[in-house]
Amino acid sequence: MALLQLMNCSENDVLNIKDLRICYPGSKRWVLDGFNLRIQRGERLALIGSSGSGKSTVAKAILQIAPPGSICKGELLLDGFDLMKVDCHVLQKLRGELIGLVFQDPASRLNPLITVKEHLIDTLRSHKPEKSFSWLRSRALELLKKVGINSQRADSYPHEFSGGMRQRVAIALAIALNPPLIVADEPTSSLDVSIANQIMGELSMLCDELGCALLLISHDLPLASKWCHRISILDQGRIVEDRFTKELLISPKSSIGQRLVLAARAREKERSIIQPGEEVLLQVDRLRCWHSVNALPWQSKWIKALNEISFSLRVGETLGVVGVSGCGKSTLCRSLLGLIPIRGGEVKLSGIDLASLRHRALKTARRSVQMVFQDPFSSLNPKMTVLEAVVDPLLIHHVSNKFIANEQARDLLEQVGLTPVEDFQKRFPHQLSGGQQQRVVIARALALKPRILICDECVSMLDVEIQAEILSLLSSLQKTFGLAILFITHDLSVASSFCHRLIVLDRGKIVEEGPSEQIMSEPKASLTRELVDGSPRITTML
Repeated sequence: MALLQLMNCSENDVLNIKDLRICYPGSKRWVLDGFNLRIQRGERLALIGSSGSGKSTVAKAILQIAPPGSICKGELLLDGFDLMKVDCHVLQKLRGELIGLVFQDPASRLNPLITVKEHLIDTLRSHKPEKSFSWLRSRALELLKKVGINSQRADSYPHEFSGGMRQRVAIALAIALNPPLIVADEPTSSLDVSIANQIMGELSMLCDELGCALLLISHDLPLASKWCHRISILDQGRIVEDRFTKELLISPKSSIGQRLVLAARAREKERSIIQPGEEVLLQVDRLRCWHSVNALPWQSKWIKALNEISFSLRVGETLGVVGVSGCGKSTLCRSLLGLIPIRGGEVKLSGIDLASLRHRALKTARRSVQMVFQDPFSSLNPKMTVLEAVVDPLLIHHVSNKFIANEQARDLLEQVGLTPVEDFQKRFPHQLSGGQQQRVVIARALALKPRILICDECVSMLDVEIQAEILSLLSSLQKTFGLAILFITHDLSVASSFCHRLIVLDRGKIVEEGPSEQIMSEPKASLTRELVDGSPRITTML
């Protein structure tokens, strides 16, 4: 087949997908069923949908990397080629030259054994074998410079880069051959809001500079609204709405479009959360968590992950802790739970210094502080049913016998909205959606009747509609159980709407603290201003 065989498509279209249907091996369900999409040259289009809607399948279809044995029907026209009809050798050439892909997790896609410069040289050499090594090296350094990486870091390995810098390398690889289409599949979901804003800014600027079209696949409607001209909403394998961004935000037509916009707005506006009481449950005073790094045998070097931080948490209060990656958020969680030692300061629970407790008394005190993790699937035992996962802490702490524990667990599953309980209690984690898994984790955390719930990025991996559901559930449970919540997040827009107060961490220190409304309207610290400016909010786009 001739490489430049033209198909019947609009001259202006870089991508034209017609009536695409895909079914995975061993399944009778069409993941994509009558999917249609057109992207013009230089356009930035966001493909939005809830979990399981088929977003990632669209990316696989464009790259033609669906699992072997998949059934694919329809037309997939890319810059004049029907990708469903070209052979594997032509596809290998088209990937990179016509399509650039930016992955969700660059760490899992980069080879840990070669430098970032070698990644680029390998990609360039495979498509341009006639070019000299001098040209390849020069082009690799030029690409790194384009994405904001100093040439002095060209010989670094992926593990020596931060998440944001690894994503910059992924963008450099995607634009290396100046393809007419860049596909970015959830490129910022694992990044804090400040870095995500930088990455999307650079990706958009490069697409404009090179004349590339951008297909942004995301569950984050505010993020997509900020960076894309047009939004297509995917539901049950079909596009149900395709509008210019502002039109969609003002008057969504489809039911799922209306739900997504309402959920995004609800996430940004102040909720009627209960007023906190006067009793201080948790008092942290000059807390220090330093990690020793022995550079030389006679020297001690310290990483000051947390350095002299102080705050309090009252009954019924929600305190948000925000900051960029590496600021100390996760270290704070671990230190409060006793998972890592502290080097100085005090942590008092209901006025009692935890450092003074031993054995059974410490174990009993620790039951008052429970955790809801970022990735619910990883935090659940894959071999335990939903009911067993909630019963487990009750049996470990000898709070109840097995019969009573089962009844208590069923009550908790009902309280977190997994009803009817009979439909969920015997399922395993892999048989649940992300939102359902997080509800199980919340039920397990509540099993020991804690007074404080630590939520570590507990909604960052969920789409906007499920985020709104989980935040609403936490608010309801807070009122029912009188919980104090320490809400750890990198998303300032979520924290500001959900929390009474915020503290902003930077390099192990609190740089700003105050009521949520005040932090958002009058940020004082430079980092806080950067986080506020970088937080995509639908209400500011209308």
